[in-house]
Amino acid sequence: MTAGITLVLIVAATYLAARVAFDWLARRFLVVSGAEYVVLGILIGPQGFGLVNADALRSFAPITLLALGWTGAIIGTGFYLPGLVAVRGIVYRLAFVESVLTLLTIFGLMMAALYLVGIPQELAWIPALALGAIGTASTSAAADVVARALGPGRPLVGQLRVSTRVNALVAVLMLGVILSIHHPDPGVLSRPITPTEWMVISITVGVVGGSLFYLFLGGEAHEDRLLIALGGAVILVSGAAEYIGLSPLVAGLFFGAILTNTADNREEITEVLEGVERPLYFLLLVVAGASWVPSREPWAFGVVALFLAARAAGKLGGARLAARANGVLDRLGDDWGLGLLGQGGLALALCLNYTFQSAPILQDVVFTAAIASVLLTDFLSARLMHAAVIAAEESAPAPMTDAELGIVAAEEPLAHPPLAEEQH
Repeated sequence: MTAGITLVLIVAATYLAARVAFDWLARRFLVVSGAEYVVLGILIGPQGFGLVNADALRSFAPITLLALGWTGAIIGTGFYLPGLVAVRGIVYRLAFVESVLTLLTIFGLMMAALYLVGIPQELAWIPALALGAIGTASTSAAADVVARALGPGRPLVGQLRVSTRVNALVAVLMLGVILSIHHPDPGVLSRPITPTEWMVISITVGVVGGSLFYLFLGGEAHEDRLLIALGGAVILVSGAAEYIGLSPLVAGLFFGAILTNTADNREEITEVLEGVERPLYFLLLVVAGASWVPSREPWAFGVVALFLAARAAGKLGGARLAARANGVLDRLGDDWGLGLLGQGGLALALCLNYTFQSAPILQDVVFTAAIASVLLTDFLSARLMHAAVIAAEESAPAPMTDAELGIVAAEEPLAHPPLAEEQH
């Protein structure tokens, strides 16, 4: 039996077992599934028992590429314009300010740390900014677990849902910027392509892919045909982005955003994307764990520890400052940023995407930091979010209401326009 088939069988068996076990654990103990697949990948990979070697992992590159593009498309479908405009501006201000402050906090501290260990500044900004993008991402799965546990009518859960989506948007776009700036000149044109032009090309790949899909299958309602067509379209979009050294996540994000805002069969497309998301997501986690190579640099442990501390400080401090600047700190509570500490699998997708660039800088350090953050925070993410919601409701003199946020707190905050004035 080949290593590739072994990996497929292990992932399939573990997925089926974990789906039952962790769904039960999520309901009973507020545990978010995901980190266990990373551990599985480490155990079966070259750093563990060696059941899957480096050659087998390389043979899974097309599936990994599909998973990255699919992840980007799922993120993109969350930005449905009629739903976006129904949410009040303060929700986005809170989310964007927290995202930017987290990004800048991690970037600044990582730049200083890498400079102190002897990495030249002209190179240090690349892994430092990559770690900033990775640290900005937060898991959205915890909000689903907490919403089921607490029931509807929890506005802070709605705010955290929006914040995790904005976190994902900022993280993916920032990684796309890195790949656009640190991009080798193909040498086929009369002048070098600028970073801005590379970023525009990356976005255009997704927009064109989404537009073509809409033209040919924008009204298709048959689930099987949609699945095959979406699979082919995502492979085409993500493969084209990877071929020219750009981000499959960025291309997938704009592909999904175009589809959800143009296609008549938007709901059917979203259902198909979400139906396949889970197995692809867990496969991505296993491949990421198996691909991990620990850094041999003596200072790597200190940099990773600083990253974890910087991310916690950025999330908690950024959330608090964002609420204070918008005058709602007493409504959300001092520690509402606890709900954003869960890292989530998007961090590892960003890591795999980071490796697509030409000669990635300090790839092993970036990967180790992301793995450590996922393993440290994911099992606790739902509990931390649960604690943040309860603390806000108990301590705030007048917690923010659904009407003030313009969202249905624990349901689908970006999908429909439930403004208080429009409901009456």
